[in-house]
Amino acid sequence: MHPFRQYIHQYSLLSDQEWEEVESLIHRQVIRRGELILRKGEICQWFWFLEEGLLRYFELQDGEEITKYFTVAPYGFTAQRSFSMEIPTNEHIQALEDSIVWRISRTDAYDLFRIPAWQTFIRNLILEVQGYTDDIVRDLQSKSAEVRYAELTTDSPELILRVPQKYLASYLGIAPQSLSRIRKKLSLPQGS
Repeated sequence: MHPFRQYIHQYSLLSDQEWEEVESLIHRQVIRRGELILRKGEICQWFWFLEEGLLRYFELQDGEEITKYFTVAPYGFTAQRSFSMEIPTNEHIQALEDSIVWRISRTDAYDLFRIPAWQTFIRNLILEVQGYTDDIVRDLQSKSAEVRYAELTTDSPELILRVPQKYLASYLGIAPQSLSRIRKKLSLPQGS
């Protein structure tokens, strides 16, 4: 089964005929490590499915890159506000690893809304992403960087291994040196 169809089936089941219609509209793209798939100021014209790899969303503030979040394969993604409202995005999306994505144009994605299963898929994905975003904002407001890092080691250990320390530190809102201290502290045996 195509990996995108398999992913969609986590949210909604497409018939073979519906899948053939979706499949005819998607295009494979290879993104090299470090490459930007979307830049600030562009209007996002694509919905992507990340088959393999790891992505980082970030903004520039006073010349400094501020990491907002990561997308780990397999997952669907876009710059939601830019895509839905056709406005320039404030963020960059960068591949942190060589990645494979499948993309569908904004026009085609909206045209597929005539298929109820596609509507259900997109609606459920948007609700899931909104939940993740709400959790990130709540955690930033209520938890220390040390607590958030400890939770990250439990909830998303692959990020600890795959994301460079400077991007993890930025995501946590701290300097890389502070993250080094937190890592050292958390790796010490209890009672030390």
